[in-house]
Amino acid sequence: MISSVPKSIDELTSLLTRKAFHETLDGFLEKSKGTDTPLSLAFIDIDHFLQINDQYGHAAGDDVLIALAALIREAAGSDGVPVRYGGDEFAVIFPGVEREQAFLTLEKLRVVAEQTVFKVGKEGALIEGISISAGIACYPMDGRLKSELMRKSDQALYRAKVTGRSKVRLAYDERMLPKTSHYTQTQLERLSKLAAERQAGEAELLREALDYLLVKYGVNEIERWA
Repeated sequence: MISSVPKSIDELTSLLTRKAFHETLDGFLEKSKGTDTPLSLAFIDIDHFLQINDQYGHAAGDDVLIALAALIREAAGSDGVPVRYGGDEFAVIFPGVEREQAFLTLEKLRVVAEQTVFKVGKEGALIEGISISAGIACYPMDGRLKSELMRKSDQALYRAKVTGRSKVRLAYDERMLPKTSHYTQTQLERLSKLAAERQAGEAELLREALDYLLVKYGVNEIERWA
């Protein structure tokens, strides 16, 4: 039997899927560029989610994901676009929203999640609140490329995790570390041309390339979090 649930919708949480997220973000980002309006992007992760699965079972973990998805949808409101990015990680696209406003929305969500009693599993076990962490980046303040926004919101989420969890963090200007690098003249000329075509900085494109390399070879701290 063929499922009637569109592939763009996650079957468990009824939020957009990761694939739909990328397509949706591309569209809203182009609109923001054309209208000179802000766009905020948030990534949200459940702290110690594996412990929930271990203690209560995977079915209970699914119940938590479903309940949190409902809270995220409510927090996002009519203008925000909530997404199940994968596993216990969620995302929200906020078209036309400055990052300070997005921060207040996510901070309220964090508090609500901590105060909500989740009824899970066949036995109806009660989990008295869950801890979530979030990271936010905003166009154009934190970057003009999709890759920059995603990287900076990911890194803001990472900082929320490593500084104690249960926090919402904003992206910030990164300090570039000097590295001894060698590129051919042809590579530099092609990089300059590409940067001009995409209306982006050469450093942004180099960071995007490095991010791709790290993901390709599995060097991704966020995917290792419990």
